[in-house]
Amino acid sequence: MLDAIDKKILAEVADLETIPKGAYNIRKNGELLGREVSANINIETNAKRDGIIIDVKPGTVGESVHIPVILSQSGLHDVVYNTFVIGENSDVTIVAGCGIHCGGPESEGHSGVHEFRIKAGAKIRYVEKHLAIGEGSGKRTLNPTTKVVMEEDAQAEMELTQMGGADEAKRFNRARIASRSVLLMTERVMTDGEQSATSTNEIELLETDSRSNIISRSVLKDDSKQDFYVNLTAHAKCYGHIECDAILMGNGNNQTVPALRALHPDAELTHEASIGKIANDQLTKLMSLGLTYDEAVNRIIQGFLA
Repeated sequence: MLDAIDKKILAEVADLETIPKGAYNIRKNGELLGREVSANINIETNAKRDGIIIDVKPGTVGESVHIPVILSQSGLHDVVYNTFVIGENSDVTIVAGCGIHCGGPESEGHSGVHEFRIKAGAKIRYVEKHLAIGEGSGKRTLNPTTKVVMEEDAQAEMELTQMGGADEAKRFNRARIASRSVLLMTERVMTDGEQSATSTNEIELLETDSRSNIISRSVLKDDSKQDFYVNLTAHAKCYGHIECDAILMGNGNNQTVPALRALHPDAELTHEASIGKIANDQLTKLMSLGLTYDEAVNRIIQGFLA
């Protein structure tokens, strides 16, 4: 059964008001809360019983699977390893995410590994959101890892969002991209207070005409800190781009380190990065339309992270 807190978390991290239609796996406090499969998407517990295997049949089009995690047990640090096998020429949406509700003095955390094996010609849209809420004083940690292996002619669009509330977050993304495959990865992170977030990315363009576009959007409030590292390596004639932008508010501290490594003479790799504060002319314009200062700041941040 879902209580009021569960429903609030599901709405935030998985855009769900209730149990979804189609395939899903909902995990709460380290235990299975509910599971459903479809004719084309199977979900089963892995052999080590520390996660699940999601198997999408070849040719599956227009279906989705939801796999949110709820954490509300004081003192629990949940660890999972989930594997996604996306069949040839399929086109599916995967909605993941973890919501932590901290109500006491003990720490709570979630470390989740998601491994994707995207077969030839397959397409996925992967949406992952993380959020920590609650009035408790315990430390809240989130440590997501994403591993992607793409066969030829595959496409992956990945949206990775940290919505706020985590005291410490350490993300690791790794991708290996084959011929004519495309990876679009957008990461959005918001921190405040004395929170910290680190993102480390290792992207390899392995074969001819492989492509990647890695985008980072960061908002840092108060005394929070964020570090973003990405190593983009090209082994063939291919194209890769890194774009990193951060807005500093208060005494936020940001370090952005994009690195390009071309191991082939026809590789095309580019990057751009910017760190700064909200422009006064943007605030003035919005406030002239009737918004308060705080409303104007929130509008700018929402647009930046969109």
